[in-house]
Amino acid sequence: MDRSMTTPLLFDPAALAQHRRRAAARPADFLLRHAAEDMADRLAAVLRRFEAAAEIGPLSPLLGETLLPALSASWQRADIADEVLPLAPDSIDLALSALSLQFVNDLPGMLSQIRRALKPDGLLMAVLVGGSSLSELREAFSQAELEVEGGVSPRVAPFADVRDMGGLLQRAGFALPVVDGETLTVRYDNAFALMADLRAMGATNVMTQRRKSFTRRSTLLRMAEIYQERFSDPDGRIRATFELIWISGWVPHESQQKPLQPGSAKTRLADALGVKEHREED
Repeated sequence: MDRSMTTPLLFDPAALAQHRRRAAARPADFLLRHAAEDMADRLAAVLRRFEAAAEIGPLSPLLGETLLPALSASWQRADIADEVLPLAPDSIDLALSALSLQFVNDLPGMLSQIRRALKPDGLLMAVLVGGSSLSELREAFSQAELEVEGGVSPRVAPFADVRDMGGLLQRAGFALPVVDGETLTVRYDNAFALMADLRAMGATNVMTQRRKSFTRRSTLLRMAEIYQERFSDPDGRIRATFELIWISGWVPHESQQKPLQPGSAKTRLADALGVKEHREED
């Protein structure tokens, strides 16, 4: 079945590829570098030896350069520009992704593809941009467009919500899902400096419903004013929020811990906690 017939296309893959090619010359990679260093720390805590690893949707060689010194696994990069994972079933035991999955139109489908590519007891670890990212920019642009143009156009993508990711992992067939988030606040001289960084990340607007014409100069200037008024610190610099959502899950295997069946406990909770029970007498 044609995926485009069943999955709403929120993101324009051609525009995304163009923006990333343009950003590759002089990238702003501080978010990716932060994610790579954090992922290295998280992998170091996993007491398991991996043999075959794949980076899903690589943005640059940075993740591999950061992780490979501590990994004994073979490494391959799996491009997902067409949202088809080029990996054979049961071909890897470690799947990693940094800041790519948030632009996938069919995220549940991509997670299922990753699940099929992993061997039993294989691990997926990924970080993606969360829904509260750039909330300040979204608010400033919306207010400016209402004031200047009388309407609002899509500007900031509707990224994933941390509350939904555990369910998506389970739906894709992963066991022992873990989801957590972190919020980074980055400061800029003004809104235009922030937008320049977003262009250098290849992270400007790629929504299919985006406005195709240039934004009016008056709208941009008003947006910058609103941003400055609402989201600046005493020193005049503005704040930009980036939410990162970390997810991990294992392909089921008989060696993994399983929850006990209801009623199978052999020790009373009161005894385990050292609590003395009080009973009322008739």
